[in-house]
Amino acid sequence: MSTTTIRLPDELRERVDRLAAARGSSAHAFMVEAVARAAEQEERRLDFEAEAEQRLQDMARTGEYLTLEDLRPYAMALARGEKPEPPPVRKMGADELRRFRASLRRSG
Repeated sequence: MSTTTIRLPDELRERVDRLAAARGSSAHAFMVEAVARAAEQEERRLDFEAEAEQRLQDMARTGEYLTLEDLRPYAMALARGEKPEPPPVRKMGADELRRFRASLRRSG
């Protein structure tokens, strides 16, 4: 295990001490858990963004997409524990797909 020094403003250190004491742990344990949670959250965000980018590229390549109107009832049924049929995949027409690809090129 490595050692890292962190400088905290006095007010933040006091908050950490108070919160750690309230939960019956040390300030060190509190900070380690907080850093671990922050790292996990950032990893999930990066994974989400990578998946969104991949799906956008897939949509640009194939022209296939799902609408929110189709996905919402499907997701709600899943949340209720049901096993619904997946929503229909829609496909852009040639002109629509060309405009979509051009909009992606313009947005960088």
